[in-house]
Amino acid sequence: MPILSEELYSLVLPLREDRLLVPRACVAEVIRYAAPSGAPDDGAWFRGTVRWRDREIPVISFEGLLGMAPPSPDGRTRIVIFSPLGSDSQCPPYGILSQGFPQMVRLNSEVLRLDETYRARSTVPVICQVAMLSESALIPDLEAIEARLVESLGSA
Repeated sequence: MPILSEELYSLVLPLREDRLLVPRACVAEVIRYAAPSGAPDDGAWFRGTVRWRDREIPVISFEGLLGMAPPSPDGRTRIVIFSPLGSDSQCPPYGILSQGFPQMVRLNSEVLRLDETYRARSTVPVICQVAMLSESALIPDLEAIEARLVESLGSA
């Protein structure tokens, strides 16, 4: 099968200390921060739900998934809405908190390389870390995040 494109449009989501790199096609919308309802005070990764397109969707903190305290929202905080992977997914659309507006990047093999020194703990949903020119970014395991959300929502 021929390669259709050697470039991939992606978004870089700023976190408190890191960045996430996700395919643009996974993101449905970026919305202004609204305090999630049912948000826990314990710094958990699941932050509650927000209203989006006439439905309640779960919102998560990636920092919480990494075992860190979620940052306090400010005027730059956004909620990046993800469409679940696969048409048979039981996961609803969901939001990941971003500490600023995501930046669109066009990636190719000349600007992207695997950071072979990075080792993710087995308990965090990170596939790997990559270097892009002068910065690095984590590639999240969206399937693992969605499975965790489905499990969490099913037990709620």
